[in-house]
Amino acid sequence: MKGPQLYVLFPGTAREALNFYAGVFGGDLALYSYAEFNRSDGPPTAIAHGMLSGDVTLGAADAAPGENPVQIQGAMLSLLGAAEPPVLYGWFEALAEGGRVLDPPAAKPWGACDGQVLDRFGLIWLIGYEQPSQ
Repeated sequence: MKGPQLYVLFPGTAREALNFYAGVFGGDLALYSYAEFNRSDGPPTAIAHGMLSGDVTLGAADAAPGENPVQIQGAMLSLLGAAEPPVLYGWFEALAEGGRVLDPPAAKPWGACDGQVLDRFGLIWLIGYEQPSQ
């Protein structure tokens, strides 16, 4: 493991969300249902554990009764410099579908080019790169 990785509890939308992120970022997706994990604290088809592995790694599950689903405030998932600019812009546009652009990608006074997007599942992404030095 390279460092901390986000693990999100979704309100019954983990399968849809992880499939969406796999479509955006590519990678390998593994999904395991409550039934496959012999869990009886939720619907058998709910996701007990899911993992997207690739350029972007993200774990998720459906929140069980009594667990709080994701509500991010004061934090973003940063993909600064995670890929070449055209790829980053493609990710930004894909995440914006059904979501909301909070700050369009643009050059910043400190030399970076970035933007922020709230995706349809409630995650906020900071996507951009540093401009090459002249």
